[in-house]
Amino acid sequence: MAPTFNLISIVVSDMGRSLAFYRRLGFEIPADADAEPHVEAALPGGLRFAWDTAETVSSIDPSWTPSEGGGKVGLAFLCDDPAEVDRVYADLVKAGYEGHLEPWDAFWGQRYAVVHDPDGNGVDLFAPLPTTS
Repeated sequence: MAPTFNLISIVVSDMGRSLAFYRRLGFEIPADADAEPHVEAALPGGLRFAWDTAETVSSIDPSWTPSEGGGKVGLAFLCDDPAEVDRVYADLVKAGYEGHLEPWDAFWGQRYAVVHDPDGNGVDLFAPLPTTS
């Protein structure tokens, strides 16, 4: 039997700030989780998403050191339509998060944008463009 993919985890420098960002993308995370060293949220299909502080990771693996520069993980969120890509991007940027690539109509047939989470990870927002017959 092969292992089953079950969890995506990122290391965060500020748990509350990171959770606030992901709440804006629809994650259901209790407000009291902001002070926790490890937080998990259930995803559709049985997957889980987790956030760990650097201190938590270091307590498990004392030889671990954070990578320099940030942006080591890319995540992508499917939006309902192109207008939602624009709306979510604008909402995140207005809330103070770094817009990396403003929404555009990509040649592969999607409305696409990229925002950085508080730790510099790329978060893609996309939706299929309407097809013309």
